[in-house]
Formats: sequence, C-alpha cells, structure tokens
Amino acid sequence: MGSEKAPSIAPVRSPSIDEGQMAAEKQMRDIGAELYLEVRQYSREELDEERKVVLRKIDWVIMPIICITYTIQFLDKLSLNYASAYTLIPDLGLEGQRYSWVAAIFNFGYMFWAIPANLLVQRLPVAKYTGAMILLWSLLLCCHVAAKNYAGILVLRFFLGMFEASISPAIMNVVSMFYTRQEQPLRMCVFLAFNGMATMLGALLGYALGHVNNANISSWQLIFLVIGLMNFVWAWVFLWVMPDSPSNAKFLSHKQRIVAIDRIAGNMIGVKTKQFQPRQAVEALLDVKVHCLMLIGLGCGVINGGVSNFASALIKGYGFSGIYATLLQLPTGAFEFVLVPLCGLAAGYWRDSRCLILAFICLPPLGGLLGIRLTGLDHRWSLVGCTWLQYLIGAPVILSWNLLTTNIAGHTKRSVANGMWFLFYAAGNIAGANIFFAREKPRYYSALTGLIVCYCGLAAIALFLRQWMWWDNKRRDKAYGHGEDSTAVEDGFKDMTDGESNHFRYAL
Repeated sequence: MGSEKAPSIAPVRSPSIDEGQMAAEKQMRDIGAELYLEVRQYSREELDEERKVVLRKIDWVIMPIICITYTIQFLDKLSLNYASAYTLIPDLGLEGQRYSWVAAIFNFGYMFWAIPANLLVQRLPVAKYTGAMILLWSLLLCCHVAAKNYAGILVLRFFLGMFEASISPAIMNVVSMFYTRQEQPLRMCVFLAFNGMATMLGALLGYALGHVNNANISSWQLIFLVIGLMNFVWAWVFLWVMPDSPSNAKFLSHKQRIVAIDRIAGNMIGVKTKQFQPRQAVEALLDVKVHCLMLIGLGCGVINGGVSNFASALIKGYGFSGIYATLLQLPTGAFEFVLVPLCGLAAGYWRDSRCLILAFICLPPLGGLLGIRLTGLDHRWSLVGCTWLQYLIGAPVILSWNLLTTNIAGHTKRSVANGMWFLFYAAGNIAGANIFFAREKPRYYSALTGLIVCYCGLAAIALFLRQWMWWDNKRRDKAYGHGEDSTAVEDGFKDMTDGESNHFRYAL
C-alpha cells in the first residue's frame, strides 16, 4: 500500500487591523447604505420622476396600516375609561384611590419597558417585533374579562402597559424611515389624530355595549373582550403587510426602493443601524435638547394621564349619567381628528415652526381648564365643552415626537432619547392619574391646577428649545458654513450623531 501525500493546508492568516476595522464597519453599516450607493446608477431626473409615485405608494400602504394600528391600540388605552362608566368599579372593588392606581399601574409597566422597547426597535425587524407586541397585548386585553378583584386587574394592566410601550417608538421609527423631514409632521399628526377616531369609535362602542343585557357577562367585560378581539385580528394583518424598512418593502420595485432611500437621505440620519453605541447613549443623556423633550414628555403625560382616565368622571360630575358620560366623549374624538392634522399641516408648510405651533396649541386646552375651574356647575354644557378641549393634548405629543425624529441623529442616541421621552411620559401619566382625588369631586381642584401648570410649562419649554436649536444652527453656520449637504447625508449613513456631524442642522 503506497503512502499518500497529505494535502497541504495553508496556514491560517490572522486578519490585519485594517481588515478588522473594515469588518466592524460593515457590521455597523446602515441598513439602507447599499441601496443609497446604488443611487449613483441613476440620473437625478430619473430619480425625481419616481419620487411622487413612490410617495403615493408609501402613503397608500404605510399610512393606513399605521392609522388603523393607532386606532385599535388607543381603544385599548381608553377601554378602562369606558368600562369605568359601568359596573367595573363596584364589581372589582376599585372604590376610592384604587381606581386611580389601576389606571396608573399601566404606566408602571410602560415605564419598565420604555427603554428596552426602544432598544429592541433599533435591534430587531421593526414590523415583526411590533406585530408580536400587538398580538400579545390583544390576548392580555381579552384576559381582563376574567379579572375578579383589585389584585387581578392590577397585574393585567401592568403587563398591558409593558407590551404597549413598543408601539409609539416603532411607529416613529417607521415614519423616519419612509418620510422626509417636511413630510413627517403632517403624517405623524394624521396617524395620531386617529386616536380621535378611536375616541369616537370607543364612545359608540361603549354606549352600544352598555345596552347589552346579559346575565353571564357585564358591559365592562364586553368592552374589554370586543376590543381585545379587534386587536388580535389586526395583529396578523400587520405582520403580513407592514415592511421592516424601505429596503424590503414588497410594494416597491427595486428601483423604487432606491428612490425611497434617496428621498429620506436628506433627513441626515440614515435609515437604521442595529449596532448599539455606548458613546451615543451617553451623549443622549447629556444633551440639553433631550432634557427639554423629556420635560415636554413629562408634562404631556400628566395631562394625558388625567384626561384619558377621568374624562368620564368629570362629565358625570356635571350631572350626566354614566352611559351618557361615555357618549358625550364622542365629540372629543372629532376635535382631535380635525385639529391635530391641521397642526401637522402647518408645521410642514411653514419651515421651522414646530416649536411655535407646539407652544400655541397649548392655549385652547389651557383656556378649557380655566373654564372648568371657574364655571358654575349649573352651566354643565359649557363645562362639557371645556372638557372636550383637553383632547388636543395629542398635538403637543406628536410635535414633540417629530422634534425627536428630526433633530436627534445617531440611532442609539435616538433610541435612548425616545426611551427617555416615553419613560418620563409614563411617569407623567402615573402622576396625572393620581392627582384626581376622590374627595374633590366633581371639580378636582388639585388636578386642574396641576394640568394648568403643565400646559404653561410645555409652552415655555417649547419656546426655549426653539431658541437653543436656532442658536446652535447659527453657531454651526458661522464655524462650518451652511450644512444639510451631501456630507451631512453621508454622516447620517455612517450613524454619526447630530453632535458629531458638523453639517447637521436642526429643524425648529
């Protein structure tokens, strides 16, 4: 038997430092970078020809999904308010401050998951993660039917808050991936305005289910069950239709995906980078803009926590029965559905007007709070009208989200900043739900004072933030020339933060 020569094995070569750096850079590349490089294959005329077509397709696919998602998830949040108009409180022993804590515990869950949710949105395919969360919270909402006591409903509301903490960061992420800076305010205000649609739908649903006479199930249980099943069905639709990014949007051709990336390149933030950057997290925690937006989130949370959970109690205090207190919340949805998109339209039309509009839109609900505090109970319809104005809180919320998506560059930095906003927003909701003291019915003077202070604070902080960003833009123009150029675009795809990119400019 002849000996066989063993095959020679080439020695394993250790990668050079340069190769290691290249591999790391490749791992950290923006998910839209490859398509952005393909932009050079087309002339500007060819790309511009497709821009309107691509925008139309995005509007017809992405916006309906977002709007329906926001409608049904806001029904979740309002379900407790509508259920409280019936026998939920006596059935589960939620008298006194117990109901306030049931309303607040949702936000403890929200707080607990706010930052992890934002980091997961950065790390995971956003559509698949969000669809899974919708599925989970729909099942939890159905489980509310089985709640028998105070402890049981507390546990369910905590986990519901956890799972719903992902939805707004995820949708903000989607909007920033598909829409330009100029397009975002209107689109964001439109989908948040569907909270108003949810308010109208929920009021009608609560009113209708209140007339169901069934010895086996209470009206409040039916409210949770029906809304939970609606969310369950929608979760599967969402998972089937919603893309994770422009790069894998099935409704766009390959060329149209390139155009979609080219459209949002001017946002100067890229599309999405999955790598976590600790230095960006530190920058977010030290950024004055983030601090201002966190305080705006806190104020919005206090207002929302009070209004969303105690609107029925306020209206009942004016002398209306429980079932009519639910029905009278129907016009609040119309207020939000019409006026919030108008704010977005104005913010998109007038350049650098976001902060000014945020401050201005605080004035009508502020006047409404003063009206509730000063108007006699014999003018109950005037009091109802003042209560309706409180549902304009959606406008400051969405404008602050838009300030986050357009002015915070660096994907880790933006994830942390978003997480901090929602953390403070949840904390505000907890406070807002617990400043309505049962002993102060029907006026709730402590709560009204707190909400008035919040609106004044929102307006002042918005104006300060605008001045700060205006000054920073001027400083950069003087030191580096006018920005928002190709260098700023490339910096965005390199995952540079707004602090690191000297060519980044803030949208006021």
